[in-house]
Amino acid sequence: MDADRIHAVEPAASIFRIKAKIRREIEAEGIPYTYISSNAFAGHFLPNLMQENATVPPRDKVVILGDGNPKGIFVQEDDIATYTIKAAEDPRTLNKILYIRPPSNVLSSNEVVSLWERKIGKTLEKSYVPEEQLLNIIQESPVPWNFFLSFAHPMFVKGEAPNFSIEAWFGVEASELYPELKYTSVDEYLHQFV
Repeated sequence: MDADRIHAVEPAASIFRIKAKIRREIEAEGIPYTYISSNAFAGHFLPNLMQENATVPPRDKVVILGDGNPKGIFVQEDDIATYTIKAAEDPRTLNKILYIRPPSNVLSSNEVVSLWERKIGKTLEKSYVPEEQLLNIIQESPVPWNFFLSFAHPMFVKGEAPNFSIEAWFGVEASELYPELKYTSVDEYLHQFV
């Protein structure tokens, strides 16, 4: 997520502050840059549908953070690499942020679960974790689960990843800049677990 536009809780907040500080130092020194905002790695969030200690998507019950309606952005790691390589030599990304927001991958947790339910032909029992409860869980959870949840909070509870317009003066969107590249959709990604 974009370190300058995310409002995370600890322990993720410290990571975003460090990233933002590094950005300011790069800019102050006049070093040419392209920052990559890749959003949620599909490999961290989709194989288990964000379930603690799960290695495959659930087939009976699912826990959803918040009310499940804010949209997050899921991007397969190979696609991140491909867009990054393309941007490295592209003058259109110079001194800008390359946002990787594949349109069909901007989905809420409820939409991701619904995709999975259609794939397996079964409705899952859903339980929701209200934000206040999630904030307590983050504080009480051990590493690395507290990090995972504190990164998930601004994306899946607050919906901060896609909730701003990308203005030409500070950024560009990868799938618009490189329409010839085919990215992996969340639907395609989940199919491997059926």
